[in-house]
Amino acid sequence: MNNTVDRYISGLKNAYYNAKGKAIWDHFESVKHGASQDKINELKTDCPAIPEALIHLLQYVDGTYWRTYGDEDIALTLLGSDLFKLDYYLLSSQQILVNQGDAPYNFQDYLYEGYDGVDIDEKLLKHAKDLNWLHFANCTNNGGTSQLYIDYSPSDKGKIGQVVRYLHDPNEFEVIADSFEAYLQMLMDKEFSFIREGYLE
Repeated sequence: MNNTVDRYISGLKNAYYNAKGKAIWDHFESVKHGASQDKINELKTDCPAIPEALIHLLQYVDGTYWRTYGDEDIALTLLGSDLFKLDYYLLSSQQILVNQGDAPYNFQDYLYEGYDGVDIDEKLLKHAKDLNWLHFANCTNNGGTSQLYIDYSPSDKGKIGQVVRYLHDPNEFEVIADSFEAYLQMLMDKEFSFIREGYLE
């Protein structure tokens, strides 16, 4: 497994245990499984620039966003962001594939010249039709407040593979890490602050 992903999972497990979520984590580990090799191959074909770290995370668990494992639906907080009170589910390999190309459609009303009331990071393109984003996480209110993307179409001030957080109300598009591995490292540096006793799923 990727070293960053391995350290991330180990640290996340400890964070769950420390937040009195041992039973939740242990049950999750007893039922979850990773993405099949066929799905991994399909992701690499459809999303050739997908980060190896994200592939490795999906090989550990094939999504936590109302994901069915056996006869049980799992909804488990696996990720966070730069904002303290936003927790996220990891999308499954199938959900990532289905959502490919959704950003231009989802954000066509927000990303174009002259639209007021939206804070857009200068590292991002300002035209929705030109976006090439990979949608990999939804916040734990079923994505209604925030989603996370990997950006393959940055502006000349950004970096290919940077991680973007979309926040609704107020509408905001912010680059929160230069890469997916840097994103995981940020969450580790923040000591998994999104895992809080009494708010675990």
